[in-house]
Amino acid sequence: MDKNFYNEASAVKLGWDPTWFGEKYFDEDLVKAVQKWQRKYSIKSDGLVGPMTHRRVWTERQSRIQEFKPYLYPLSDQNFIVHNGNFIPIQWKKVVLWSEDHGFKSNPGNYYNYEGKPDREPTIFVNHWDVCLSSASCASVLNKRGISVHFLIDNDGTIFQMLDTQHGAWHAGSGKVNRKAVGVEISNAYYTKYQSWYMSHGFGERQVLRDVKVHGKKLKPFLGFYDVQIEAAKALWQAISYGLNIPLQCPTNSSGEMLGGLHDDSISTKFSGFVHHYHVSRRKIDCGGFDLVKHLQEAKDVNYCYDK
Repeated sequence: MDKNFYNEASAVKLGWDPTWFGEKYFDEDLVKAVQKWQRKYSIKSDGLVGPMTHRRVWTERQSRIQEFKPYLYPLSDQNFIVHNGNFIPIQWKKVVLWSEDHGFKSNPGNYYNYEGKPDREPTIFVNHWDVCLSSASCASVLNKRGISVHFLIDNDGTIFQMLDTQHGAWHAGSGKVNRKAVGVEISNAYYTKYQSWYMSHGFGERQVLRDVKVHGKKLKPFLGFYDVQIEAAKALWQAISYGLNIPLQCPTNSSGEMLGGLHDDSISTKFSGFVHHYHVSRRKIDCGGFDLVKHLQEAKDVNYCYDK
């Protein structure tokens, strides 16, 4: 058997690369490195990255993923999010992964586990507001409820990744959508009575949104997002678009305005792009008033130079 050819084919199918074993190329050095790793973990040391070896190395990386981050220049605004154990660059400095200090992690059993499976290819990104006062509170609520989401955006714009996007998080209310989706919960307690809490805790006053309609019904005035949260969301969308090939587009009506209700092609997962929770569920109103058409265009207009 040509071990180099086998490992190349395995890498394409499962989404790993030689750097996972400290090498650069699919060659004899990689085979030896794999054999050494296999011996360490009492796996048959054949130098082939088959399903068992891949599952073990994938799990090991997940438990301390921050240690494998590419080098970051001290003054750079770039950071990384993670898909299938690999790093996607994001132009946002405040990013915390699940294995890092002060990070948040989804509990096992609260998501579709695609560990060791072929590379998942999400096609849709779902935005939520969390109706919580902070991302810490949101993470606790999600785990207690036995559900999950990939990302959180806190009041100060910090992005937390709770779950590798290889997995299917339970956040959109539909198994069909969840299997094809990536999701974010943006911190916002929603009700105007919490405005005083934000101000007393040093976050400043939130905009109050009025005259917003979702599913044809006018919502009572509610709290909007901070500017820094919107900027963080745009950075996250752009990284997701770059890394997972999800186009920066959203459901619109015949006038090119953001759709204010259900979107059948999103529900059926025929649509590829960015949506709000209410686009895929009649029971939901998040994120009403958050203009995806405007902000996705702003994300497109920022010309970041990503290294391929």
